[in-house]
Amino acid sequence: MSDRDAQTLGFLPADNSDELARAELYGLLAGLWLAPPDAPLLQQFKVAVTEAPQPGGHLEAPWGDLVGAMRATTVDAAAAEHEALFHGVGRAEVMAYASYYLTGFLNERPLALLRADLAALGLTRDAQGLETEDHIAFVLEVMRWLIAGDDVALCNLEQQRRFFRAHLQPWAGKLCDAVAAHPRADTWRAVAAMTRAFVEVEAQGFDLLEA
Repeated sequence: MSDRDAQTLGFLPADNSDELARAELYGLLAGLWLAPPDAPLLQQFKVAVTEAPQPGGHLEAPWGDLVGAMRATTVDAAAAEHEALFHGVGRAEVMAYASYYLTGFLNERPLALLRADLAALGLTRDAQGLETEDHIAFVLEVMRWLIAGDDVALCNLEQQRRFFRAHLQPWAGKLCDAVAAHPRADTWRAVAAMTRAFVEVEAQGFDLLEA
């Protein structure tokens, strides 16, 4: 998955499909966690609709805040913030990996379990990518694929539910908490709030599926 793969906006699909809207939001968030927005993406936000891309009041406020944050930042400012939060010199100030939030360490058992599930889906990490598979961007992008992919044997609601419960829901909120608490977070505070709200909506949807 490259830095720009997940950053195409299409907030309201032509056929108004809820499933495509879900997939696109997963993809958008994946891209924003992976890399700072470039000029074309910021321009798209300037003309983006301010209504949430998925029906439901729970997303309205965080979506509006995200649009506002993207309209308020610049390419250089967003790049500097992303570098300060997720890279920097030596240890990153905010870790974006499942293993860290689930075990306190990087490259631990959650990553191994994720790799096993990815292998069962026929997915592997891009050899050119710098991040391990348990990076939030990779996990969100897999969810996008499970929704929008063409292979119905793999890309279906049950696979989405299993992957979400195992590899996203248990730790995404902790990452969002870490970003919200960081004094340098500005644009990514809005990204984190939107991510948290979307994960909560998805969890509620899977709760209904399991009821």
